[in-house]
Amino acid sequence: MQRSGHTAKRSVLIAMSGGVDSTAAALKLLESGYTIIGCTFVTRYTSPASIKAAQALAAQLGIVHHVVDYSDTFESTIVDYFINEYKAGRTPNPCVLCNRLIKFGALVKEADRLGCDFIATGHYARLSNSSFIRVAADATKDQSYFLWQVEPAVLERVLFPLGDMTKTEVREYLAQKGFETLSKQGESQDICFIPNDYRTFLRERLRDKYKEYMSFTIGQRKGLGVALGYPAFVTYIQGSDGVFPSNGVGVPHPLVPGVYLGHHDDLYATEIQLRNVIFRGDPNQPIMAKIRYRSSATEATLDYSPQGATTLNSKLYTLHFAAPVWAATPGQSCVFYQSDLVVGGGIICL
Repeated sequence: MQRSGHTAKRSVLIAMSGGVDSTAAALKLLESGYTIIGCTFVTRYTSPASIKAAQALAAQLGIVHHVVDYSDTFESTIVDYFINEYKAGRTPNPCVLCNRLIKFGALVKEADRLGCDFIATGHYARLSNSSFIRVAADATKDQSYFLWQVEPAVLERVLFPLGDMTKTEVREYLAQKGFETLSKQGESQDICFIPNDYRTFLRERLRDKYKEYMSFTIGQRKGLGVALGYPAFVTYIQGSDGVFPSNGVGVPHPLVPGVYLGHHDDLYATEIQLRNVIFRGDPNQPIMAKIRYRSSATEATLDYSPQGATTLNSKLYTLHFAAPVWAATPGQSCVFYQSDLVVGGGIICL
C-alpha cells in the first residue's frame, strides 16, 4: 500500500461511505502515518443515513470530511448509460464506468482541488510498482475486474489499503480497533442505485417506453414464461437497433418480441468481438480473459492494431479463446490478465 516518501507529510483523500471497507481503509492509512481527508460523493440514491455514518466516522477519527454532490453528473453518465444499454438489448456493467469516471476520476480531481497527494478506496485490489492493477489477496472479494478502465495516470496516485487483507481479516481488524458493531455489518448492494430489481427500476424510469426484452439477459434460463419442450436459454436480444446478426442462433420468443431462445450449447463460442479496447500488456504473450466477474479466466489471444490499442476507442478487436466460453454477453466487460496483473479489457459486442 505505502508509496515512497515520508508518509506523515503525504496527504490522502479517501472515499468514505461509513461502511466496513472504507472505515478499515481509513484506519489502515492513519496507522501508516498518512494525513487523510474523507470524501463522500452524494447522488440522488445516497441515503441520508450513509452520509451521517461517514460524517460520524470522520469525526470519530478526527479528520476533515467533505460531502460532494455528484447527482447530476452521476445521472447523466452512469444512470443514462445503464438505461440506454438495456434499451439497445445489451447488459451493462455500470460499476466499471463509475469507477473510471466517479470513484477514481472525480476523486482524483477533488484531491487536486484539496491539494492531496494520493487517493484511496476500500476496494479489494492491489497495485504493482508500474501502476498496473493486481488481483487482491482475497480471491473471493477481488475487485480488479471492475477497475480495468481506470487510467494509468490515476493509478499512479491510488492506494488500496485492503488489497493484502481478506474480508475476514478486515472485520477482525475493525473489531480489534473498537468498531465491533460495524465489523458485523452486511455487504453493500451490488449496484448502488438499484434498491431491489433492475427491471422495476427500468419500468419506473421508462414508463410507456419500457419493452419486455429489457427484462432478459443472455444465458438466462429461468423466468422465460414459455415451454419449448427442451431446456431453453436466451441466446440473443434484439434491442432498439433492430439488428439480428447473420450468425445469430435461436428462435423468436413467442411472447416477447426481440428475445431469441435456443439450447445451452448454442451459447458456446471460441471467439468474440470487443469494442473500446485497452491493452497495456505484452503483445507477445497470451492473456487470460474473464468474460464476467464471476467467471473463470480462459487463455486467449487478441487481434489488435498497435495504433490506438492503449486508449479507449470504438475500433473492434477479436478475442480468440483456447477453450470455448459460455454466454458471452454484449455490454459486459471482458477483462485481460497476464499473471496477476490487469493488462486491459474491452466491451463485449456482437
